[in-house]
Amino acid sequence: MTEQGVRPTTEQVLALAPDAASRAAGSRLGTAGPWSETGSSEEGAVWGVCKGSGGSAYRTVVDLADAAGPAYTCSCPSRKVPCKHALGLLLFRAGGDGAVPRGRMPDWAERWIGGRRGRAQGERPSSGADFAGTADPEAARRRAERRAERITAGATELEQRLADLLRGGLATADRTGYGTWEETAARMVDAQTPGLAARARELGAIPASGADWPTRLLEECALLHLLDQGWLRRERLPDGLAATVRARVGLPGSPEGPPVRDHWLVLAQYDTFDGRLTTRRIWLHGTDSGRTALLLAYGAAGRAPELTLPVGLALEAEVSAYPGAGQLRAALGEQFAPAAPAGIRPPGVTTSRALERYGRALREDPWLDSYPVTLGQVVPTPCEDSWQLADADRGTALPLTGQAGTRPGLWRLVALSGGAPVTVFGECGHRGFTPLTVWPEGAGEAVPLC
Repeated sequence: MTEQGVRPTTEQVLALAPDAASRAAGSRLGTAGPWSETGSSEEGAVWGVCKGSGGSAYRTVVDLADAAGPAYTCSCPSRKVPCKHALGLLLFRAGGDGAVPRGRMPDWAERWIGGRRGRAQGERPSSGADFAGTADPEAARRRAERRAERITAGATELEQRLADLLRGGLATADRTGYGTWEETAARMVDAQTPGLAARARELGAIPASGADWPTRLLEECALLHLLDQGWLRRERLPDGLAATVRARVGLPGSPEGPPVRDHWLVLAQYDTFDGRLTTRRIWLHGTDSGRTALLLAYGAAGRAPELTLPVGLALEAEVSAYPGAGQLRAALGEQFAPAAPAGIRPPGVTTSRALERYGRALREDPWLDSYPVTLGQVVPTPCEDSWQLADADRGTALPLTGQAGTRPGLWRLVALSGGAPVTVFGECGHRGFTPLTVWPEGAGEAVPLC
C-alpha cells in the first residue's frame, strides 16, 4: 500500500475511537510532547513510545497495511481498542508531513509486526483498499452485538436513575450536586454510548442554574427518557427513526445515500471547541436540488480541521447523506471544479414558515436543538432587552438567541441592515434564531456573522 493509502486523516483517526472518552484522551496525546522514538515504514507500520503518568512509558505500534483495517498493540493496561495511545500516535502522524519520520523499526515493534503478518492466512488484496476497509463480516457483527448489549445496559441503568430522580422530586435535584450526574455520564461512556453521556452531563448542569430550572430539568429528562425508550424498542421503529436513535446514542454511521451532484453554495462555517476537539460545521445549499447539507470536520490537539470552505463560495461536487430521519449531515465526495465566488443567495422564507419547518423537523427527530433556515426580507429590531428578526411586511418575528445577542456579529448584522430588509441564514430552535450569515439587499455579497 502506498504512503497516500496508509496515511489516515484526523477525521478518519477520530472515527476509530471506541467512545467519546477515548477520542478526547487520544486528542490530548496527538502532539509531539509525550512521544519519543517515533517512526514509520513504507509498509504501513507506525510506532512510538508515549510518556505516561508517574514516569511510566508505553510502547505503541499500529499496522495500517491490512486491507481489513488497522491493527494495534500497546503496553498500556487499557482494554479499549484502539487505546488512547494508539489514537494519539495516529493523530500526531496525521498532523503533517515529517511529524513521524521514516526510520528503522525497533526490535519490539518488528517482533509484533512480523509475528502478526506471519500469522495472516493467505494474501489480502490491498490495491484500492480504503483506510476504513471492512473487516471480517462475522467479527464485525459480533462486535456490533456486544456494543449493543452494553448500550442497552447503559440505557436501562439511566432509566432507573431518571425514575429515582422523579421519585425524589425535581425541586430537590440541586442537593445531589453535579458529581452524581458526572458519575452517571462516566458510566454511560463505559457503556460506549457517548450520546447518553453528553445528555446526562447536561442534566447535571441544570439544577440551580436560573429561574424555573425544575421545568427545564423536566423537559430534558423527558427527552432523555424518550431516547432511552427509543433505543430499548428500536426494533419497533421505522427504519429512518431507528437510524436517528442510533446516531443520537452515539453509534458511528457512514453515508449511505446516493451521491447528489450539485452546485453547492457555502452558507456558513463556524467552529466550536470543547477544550480537546475543534468541531467545524459547514452548511451547504444545493442550488439545483434545493437541499441543505451539513459537513462536519474535526481537529485534534489544538489543530484546526483540515476542511475549509469560505462562506459565499460555490463548488460543483457530490454529497452523500448519512442515514436517519430528518438528518442533514452529509459527506463531501468528488469535487469537479474548485470552489469559486458565487453571486447567488438561497431563497428566503418568512419567520412563520421557518417555525413550521422546525416543527416538521422535530417530528422526525425529537432531540433536534435547531434547524437550518434562510429568512428573507427580515429586519433586526430591538425588543425590550433583546433583539428579534421581524418580517418586513408582516407582523411576525423570531427572537434571537441569547448567545447571538452577545456576539459581535449581531452589531454587524444591524449595521448591514441599517433598518432595511436583509436575507439571513441561521439556525432556528426552541431558544430562538441564531444568525450565521447575512446578505444585504441588492447585489451585496454574503457576510459571515460568526
